[in-house]
Amino acid sequence: MDALWDEEWAGQVVPGPGGGEIGQVLFSGIDLHFAKLMDKLAARGCTGVREASALVSSFTRQGHSCIDLKAHAGRTLGGSMACPELTEWLRSLEASGVVGRPGEYKPMVLDRTRLYLWRYWNYQWVLARALKSLAARSTACDPEVIGARLGRSFPETREEDGIDWQKVAVVVALKGALGIITGGPGTGKTTVVSKILDLLSEDGPGLKVALAAPTGKAAQRMEEAVSRAGAVSGPGGLLSASLRASTIHRLLGMVPGRARARFSDVNPLPYDVVVVDEASMISLALMARLVLALKPGARLILVGDRNQLASVEPGHVLGDICGAAPGPCYSRETAETVLRTTGYSLPIGTPRGLDDCLVELKTTYRFRGDSGIRALGEAVRAGDARACLDLVAKGAMTDVVVRDPRGTEAFPRAIVPAVLKGYAPCLGEASLEERFRLFGRFRVLCALREGPYGVSALNRLIERILEDKGLLRPGGLHYHGRPVLITANDYTIKLFNGDIGIELFDEGELRCFFPGPGGALRRVSVSRLPEHETAFAMTVHKSQGSEFSNVMLVLPPKDSPVLTRELIYTGITRAMEGLEIWTTPEVFSTAVTRRSERISGLNDLLRAED
Repeated sequence: MDALWDEEWAGQVVPGPGGGEIGQVLFSGIDLHFAKLMDKLAARGCTGVREASALVSSFTRQGHSCIDLKAHAGRTLGGSMACPELTEWLRSLEASGVVGRPGEYKPMVLDRTRLYLWRYWNYQWVLARALKSLAARSTACDPEVIGARLGRSFPETREEDGIDWQKVAVVVALKGALGIITGGPGTGKTTVVSKILDLLSEDGPGLKVALAAPTGKAAQRMEEAVSRAGAVSGPGGLLSASLRASTIHRLLGMVPGRARARFSDVNPLPYDVVVVDEASMISLALMARLVLALKPGARLILVGDRNQLASVEPGHVLGDICGAAPGPCYSRETAETVLRTTGYSLPIGTPRGLDDCLVELKTTYRFRGDSGIRALGEAVRAGDARACLDLVAKGAMTDVVVRDPRGTEAFPRAIVPAVLKGYAPCLGEASLEERFRLFGRFRVLCALREGPYGVSALNRLIERILEDKGLLRPGGLHYHGRPVLITANDYTIKLFNGDIGIELFDEGELRCFFPGPGGALRRVSVSRLPEHETAFAMTVHKSQGSEFSNVMLVLPPKDSPVLTRELIYTGITRAMEGLEIWTTPEVFSTAVTRRSERISGLNDLLRAED
């Protein structure tokens, strides 16, 4: 029976939440083994346990926190595999003994019609409870004092609606223990963080601040950006030059193979303020660990772009936190504080969830008013495929070029000029510092890992192009001039996911150089490198937390379910000066209208009345 079941289920495409397919992901061996185990442990006569178990296992692997049984009830998964009707299914799962209600310790948890693996239900519950507790805690905030400090820190500027939302974000973050700042690239998120830290440092000496981000590269950029934003030493003695950012894993002291991190609810972090950048990339599990490790009385400030790609691991925390509210909505108390400190009148209502702690920055200062990158990014964010195609058709975007890979000129030959222009300068530079600076100006970004338009193929193609011009001599995995992207944390040699290095001969040995604190360069033997890959081309996912002067975004000529609005938006907004997109109108417009869905109950839990 089990053998027949394996043969029947193996290779079945997992149905999506709306009835469609989620990628080309099939039920894997672990999904089937988990389903068989749950069916074996379940009470006799309970139907639908195998189906529910396999689905929740598969959906969790795809980044969802749970499944909604309503979307699958009564549906046929393939062959003779059919899910029971909803009422029967719920009754059967509740009687199975392997499914518990919220708060019960069972392999799976049923919360209304959402089914979770226990671990992810627990992460969600811990996170929601901690965030709501932070949101409910106000801090000492003298509006007159804050108002005077804001006047010194900010020039008198107002946005289109007459409100400087950067100032509002500072006040909202100062008045409570939780501040959430979201906005697109160039909207001043780092400037706001810098001002918050400046103002907090004026309250007294010894303020302990931690800067963190999901990846090493994002942490490095955060540290540099806060320093550039001009945080200065206040009477309290906070020096931005002494602030060092780290990955969240490193901040928590997480070590692979250990059950607990160094810092947790038992041993809290020693910081008064924890600032986390690129919050859209943080998984449910990691965010739950972080909030659990905050010491009593600590502040948490989350910064990120709600429209970017979610974590590759389960959860869409920043998206769930921000919700789908049509506009800002604040309590009377918060609105009065902002009015007294800034003079701005905010919309008053009944905020739900964490709305009272959230400020979205919308005015972009990075791009010129006629920037095509900005216009295209905004159209993609709005899901307006027609507006995107109109912008391309008009040909008015001087900083954006869109090319069709199906053209008469073969794609491998067509990208040669851009590759040489982007990478030749850094390969011919003798100075290590200048190599890194020039390499950081250009990147090829891909939607896929495999296939002729994926990262693996593009890296090989770029190597051949550069080799043909005498700029590289690959000859193997490691070679002089090879850029590498670290893909796994290694706490022994202090290299972390997202770190970028360049392999070069040094005193007769091939070593990999990485930027270190304060601009210093550190070297590591290539034999000691943790998991890594060549970085001429990288996925859009891996590029999060990075910015480049010029970007070549390569999309496959055939549609793929991984092509979503969030992926296109993230890829476009990595570019600051020039963008070249390889795509077809059909693929691009389909991707822009396809939202990346993550099934979760976090938003409902945050908005629920205690």
